[in-house]
Amino acid sequence: MENINKDYMQIEGWGVDADPENDPTYPMKHRTNEEHKGYHWERSEQQPALVEILHSNERPNLSAVFGTSAPPKGLSGMIRRYAFRYSEGSFAHWIPLIMADRVNVIEGIIDDLKRGRFPNIWAEKGLKARWKYDKKKIFQNIGAGTLLISGVAGFLFWKINTIKA
Repeated sequence: MENINKDYMQIEGWGVDADPENDPTYPMKHRTNEEHKGYHWERSEQQPALVEILHSNERPNLSAVFGTSAPPKGLSGMIRRYAFRYSEGSFAHWIPLIMADRVNVIEGIIDDLKRGRFPNIWAEKGLKARWKYDKKKIFQNIGAGTLLISGVAGFLFWKINTIKA
């Protein structure tokens, strides 16, 4: 993170809106710069970072305020740390974050089980409403899940038997 290139002029498209002659709203909007009055404010006092905060590698510092309720932890935290090595404009940033969310759900279920609570997945996933309004979709998902699991299990069973032979 320390070696972030601060020469923004190298970024393609940087400052594209700086030239008033290249204004996509012209001639619809007549600029008077009156709307810019009051746009100057003091930066808020920096919130202390008491937990690990992940932020874009395109941003040189933390924003003034940020959420701290769910700092990265466990396998999902490792995946998130990996994702934040990459630019927000790349799939290498977003796909791992989506995967980390799914892993975090599983970690939450495991946490609940460790505490002696069985999670009410039916209610948490909104399946009561889904059962009421879209039973066909539930059965499609059950069928697709069954086919997927059967296919994977069949493939693994076949693979194990061919290795033994």
